[in-house]
Amino acid sequence: MRKPVVALVGRPNVGKSTLFNRLAGERLAVVDAVPGTTRDRLVAEADWNGVFFDIVDTGGIDPISASGGRGPLSVGSADFIQAIRYQAELAIQEADAVLFLTDAESGVTPADEEVAQILRRYQRERDGKPWPPVLLVVNKADSPGRRDQALQFYELGIGDPYPISAIHGTGTGDLLDELVAVLPASDEQEELDSVKIAIVGKPNSGKSSLLNKLLGSERAIVSPIPGTTRDAVDTQLEYEGILVTLIDTAGIRRRGKIVPGVEKYSVLRSLQAIERADVALLVVDATSGITTQDTHIAGFILEARKSAVALVNKWDAIDKDSFTMDNYTRHVRQELNFMDYVPVLFISAKTGQRVDKVLPLALQVQEERLVRLSTSQINQILHKAQDDHHPPSSGARQFKMYYATQVRSDPPTFLVYVNDPKLAHFSYVRYLENRIREQYPFVGTPIHLVFRSRRET
Repeated sequence: MRKPVVALVGRPNVGKSTLFNRLAGERLAVVDAVPGTTRDRLVAEADWNGVFFDIVDTGGIDPISASGGRGPLSVGSADFIQAIRYQAELAIQEADAVLFLTDAESGVTPADEEVAQILRRYQRERDGKPWPPVLLVVNKADSPGRRDQALQFYELGIGDPYPISAIHGTGTGDLLDELVAVLPASDEQEELDSVKIAIVGKPNSGKSSLLNKLLGSERAIVSPIPGTTRDAVDTQLEYEGILVTLIDTAGIRRRGKIVPGVEKYSVLRSLQAIERADVALLVVDATSGITTQDTHIAGFILEARKSAVALVNKWDAIDKDSFTMDNYTRHVRQELNFMDYVPVLFISAKTGQRVDKVLPLALQVQEERLVRLSTSQINQILHKAQDDHHPPSSGARQFKMYYATQVRSDPPTFLVYVNDPKLAHFSYVRYLENRIREQYPFVGTPIHLVFRSRRET
């Protein structure tokens, strides 16, 4: 089910990231606790009165960085206007609603007028109304005087201004009421009953070449220029009687290399493709090794609790001896140590080497995702693990597990009744996961342990 997408648009320093964090319900920017996934966040799920949507921070247009370090740009300069246009156009093209942020303290600026003009120009008409809807948000309206100043923003011609304080939360309730009223209903249309496989990776790692080889045709455009593929494109095929949907995505670049607007929405599409997928094929460039970008993408997959296969592409370009593959496998395992259950396959999309093994392995991983263990199996495993390795304790209290059961598959999720969930230290949870995998490996698939308190009797 696709959730509506809400984009935050505006010039720098109007409080987009602050509003992003407030709508997401927590401070998501900067750091994530999952190993290997520290990064700035671009998208997060938010909800208001039971309506769920994805909120996207497009980032501010920085006149200094847009000038390539030549010094601040004037608002009328071609580079600055082009940067604003990228941001606003992409928001209009990709979002189901736009929150256009301005600043009550600064008043209406020429940059605000530029954004407003672009938003109006590129809106389409749907059911007799401009689409997507744009809500004019006047931030930093922290006092009655500032809220009165918000009236001047009517001159932008966007509609009623909504005065708020993102940092204090003032006025955000009224804004969210209006936002959910204009959002389209979530797309609940059933997708084809197929195994959905997303091809993800950093730019120029060979994703489109792999898609073409899997399909046996030049369906996707292949170019040596990173970032050629902008959209996530679905292609259906039948493999040995199984319907498969291949989702080819744009490359994900590391923060700081993302062009304002275009590349950020390429990242959004890739993240949405991961969310839709059952299995993600993480395509790694063998000639550059596992990079920080690769670990970030792996982190996206892990956060979404999707199954995965690591494909080391361009293996034909590597000088090899009898130890090369083993050494490279250790390198992959070390760098992706938070996903050590993921199988590694060495391929060449260019020559076709081992490409015939990609779909069978992805489908095997999908089958692992649906496996269910019996209640007796899981209790035997966890009780034996508890006997073999004493659980952590806090003061006089020691962590105890009483009973466990698998409550779902896709991905495999286990509910464990314990004396105190707070005593479940991360390292011990990892130990329990490893003990489960000793009995059943769940190849390529994350497993999730949920701890619930049960009073001792």
